[in-house]
Amino acid sequence: MSRRPRRNHSAAFKAKVALAAVKGEKTLTELAEQFDIHPNQITQWKTQLLEGATGVFGEARTKPAAAAVDLKALHAKIGELTLENDFLESALTKAGLLSAKR
Repeated sequence: MSRRPRRNHSAAFKAKVALAAVKGEKTLTELAEQFDIHPNQITQWKTQLLEGATGVFGEARTKPAAAAVDLKALHAKIGELTLENDFLESALTKAGLLSAKR
């Protein structure tokens, strides 16, 4: 028996199924047969809809804030690395391990 290929459902389809589940006019089994989806999948989409519904009325989900970048620290690090590179370049040139031409 061959496996059924994985299906990707659109957001509109998921919303339609989840709303039908929230209405409660049909059982999960009936909805599963109607939309040709496993009942567990309908339950998951229903839960996601109910959890995300609060965002519609103003309470947006908290998104992880981007890490604050300290520009002064980054510029200091760039300066430090530039000095190291210049020092190593001059030391290797003096030792004859690096050609003067670049």
